[in-house]
Amino acid sequence: MPKLQGKNIVLGVTGGIAVYKVCNLVRLFKKAGANVDVIMTANATQFVTPLTFETLSNRPVVTDMFKRGGHWEVEHISLAKKADLFVVAPATADIIGKFANGIADDMLSTTFMATVAPVVVCPAMNVNMYHSKSFTANLEQLEKRGVLVVKADSGFLACGDVGDGRMAEPQAIADFCEKLLCPKSDYLGKKVLVTCGATLEKLDDARFVTNFSSGKMGSAIAEAALNRGAEVTVILGRHTVAVDERATIVNVETTRQMYDETVSRVENSDVIIMAGAPCDYRPERFSDSKIKADELTVKFVKNRDIAARVGEIKGDRFLCIFSAETDNCLANAREKLLKKHADLAVLNDVKHNDVFGSDTDVVTFVTADDAVDCPEMSKRQIAELILDRANR
Repeated sequence: MPKLQGKNIVLGVTGGIAVYKVCNLVRLFKKAGANVDVIMTANATQFVTPLTFETLSNRPVVTDMFKRGGHWEVEHISLAKKADLFVVAPATADIIGKFANGIADDMLSTTFMATVAPVVVCPAMNVNMYHSKSFTANLEQLEKRGVLVVKADSGFLACGDVGDGRMAEPQAIADFCEKLLCPKSDYLGKKVLVTCGATLEKLDDARFVTNFSSGKMGSAIAEAALNRGAEVTVILGRHTVAVDERATIVNVETTRQMYDETVSRVENSDVIIMAGAPCDYRPERFSDSKIKADELTVKFVKNRDIAARVGEIKGDRFLCIFSAETDNCLANAREKLLKKHADLAVLNDVKHNDVFGSDTDVVTFVTADDAVDCPEMSKRQIAELILDRANR
């Protein structure tokens, strides 16, 4: 049976030269067994006719909010309810701006506002538009609301410029959507323990030291594991992103708290992924009063190593650690892997890559036997690869 048999995909098509590539996307969805309903904006019909998409989808194409038909269903509500997945390709700066700001003035934008299905947008535009502050802000706003993005590729653009802004290839979009609609269930019955976010260490009641971790990587791992059927516990420090509420969340502040909560749960876990960023050091002394001094010297002492302790007691459980390095990266990551008895180290070169707080990363998977460099990818994609390795 085709993987998407019986799935309903509503495909929004907006006005950009990449519309011609979407014809192939419809073919890929249909080949996989999906039912495809196409909504075209008026500008999209200037590039490819509705008849083309009707022929490929074997369904009428919706272009007009006010066209009278032979039935009395409110069409944008009907399509919004029908969708198992709502995809917009190409997604212009205009439609993303509408989505982000609650503007609903055509069939596509009103259907978007009415659907509760997962939404995937595939941006396509000029490189300067793609990197403009307004577009970036609108896209970030959508991502915060849970809209998924298949990021644009880089290359030669229709306007003659070279850079980011090419719509992702149809096969890449189809693969992304297939994974959303047909997630793996290979973690059913397994318990995954994830540390996430940064810890803090207080100097006094007004000040503390911490690090740059946002929690995005740990959050992505937790969500991916949940979607693959796992029972997930998250030991959660300071973070700037939402963590899936299906997980059991244990909030902590200090490294000692993260140590205690993590170590106590190792025996009841099958996979332990140390994506959190605990402070390695803490101030030797905590001041009961707010420190007021023209100059301040603070002596730090070493915190207990959470990953090392987990490695000592994990038995045959899978342990993944992260290694953020600036120099001698591979050697340091492998030394850390062996010292902490981990099965996998995910190496981040923080000197040359924008790691903290970003949605993407460039990592190397390090084991005792090899090191595999990965191209830049989303943290969710990295999470899936980690889970694949943990389940071998």
